[in-house]
Amino acid sequence: MKNIFVFSLMVFSATFQSCAQNKFESDEFETSAGKLTITFFGHASLMFNFNGKIIQVDPVGQYADYSKFPKADLILITHDHFDHFDKKAIEKSVKPGTAIILNQTTFDELNKGQVMKNGDVKTVDGVKIEAVPAYNNTPQHLQFHPKNRDNGYVLTFGNKRVYIAGDTENIPEMAALKNIDIAFLPMNQPYTMLPSQVVQCVHLFHPHILYPYHYGNTHVSELTKLMANDKTVEVRIRKLN
Repeated sequence: MKNIFVFSLMVFSATFQSCAQNKFESDEFETSAGKLTITFFGHASLMFNFNGKIIQVDPVGQYADYSKFPKADLILITHDHFDHFDKKAIEKSVKPGTAIILNQTTFDELNKGQVMKNGDVKTVDGVKIEAVPAYNNTPQHLQFHPKNRDNGYVLTFGNKRVYIAGDTENIPEMAALKNIDIAFLPMNQPYTMLPSQVVQCVHLFHPHILYPYHYGNTHVSELTKLMANDKTVEVRIRKLN
């Protein structure tokens, strides 16, 4: 009888976890090194599953209950604003050996992890990580995300390169991005970009697939209209508001 109870509990737990995961949209990609699945939690919170390795990006408990998902092998944090950095969500995601990559100001609050500055490159569990600039360059918005503080990240999964921009505007450093297959670009003024600025970014580095994210109340239809005549970039809209 005890074994039946334990088995039933395991089945219930697995079913509950599956239901928790299935309420979120996800996309799958084949890479030269295996399958990559991207799950879209909300706002700027994303989960990557690369051959069973779990990567959480800007985990925040408002968008997902992280206790219902596999523990992370790697956590990436772009900066310390509350909608990107949540200590409780991080604690629910970590396990012994979890690598945490973050910028200096977030490290100062969390007191653990590995600091990466703009321009740093590191490889964790076979994933190449490049920390790239993320900042505001509109004069009246400079206070939100000052230059040289926050990170965006470029992740390389086999032959696929994914750009997670973090909170940024259409900065000139984006022109140096090469061979980007998938790009996540933020779209909510005054903190990040207007749809027209996102289009300017696309023209700087030409990703194959564009996901607008961190878009709040911005009408994503404006972006799809602006990109309608560009047949080289696929715009994918997912539930991230």
